[in-house]
Amino acid sequence: MSDDPRLKPVIWVGASLKDLREFPSPVQDHMGYALYVAQRGGKHQDAKVLSGFGGAGVLEMIKGYRGDTFRAVYTLKYASTVFVLHAFQKKSKSGRQTPRREIELIRQRLREAEQLARGGRP
Repeated sequence: MSDDPRLKPVIWVGASLKDLREFPSPVQDHMGYALYVAQRGGKHQDAKVLSGFGGAGVLEMIKGYRGDTFRAVYTLKYASTVFVLHAFQKKSKSGRQTPRREIELIRQRLREAEQLARGGRP
């Protein structure tokens, strides 16, 4: 008998899996491990709440690699599932803030995740 909790399923919304697979291997490994921690019910030490989404429902992983910044955004809000909403390389040089275009895409995919959690289609 195992003491390991059951892993929550991961659902990749939109092109998030395709986008994550374009990250450098060390970044993919880091993000993958953070998602594994989420699947086990934990929160990776590098996971931060993404502001503007009403509380702790949307989390963001940020990983720097060779001068570039990579981000993966996920939520645990629905159906005991890890919904990966977006993965992208931040190209803006205007500070740490997530670009508006990326925030809008995350909002759209969060709505899709809610539909999927309800058993519907996005």
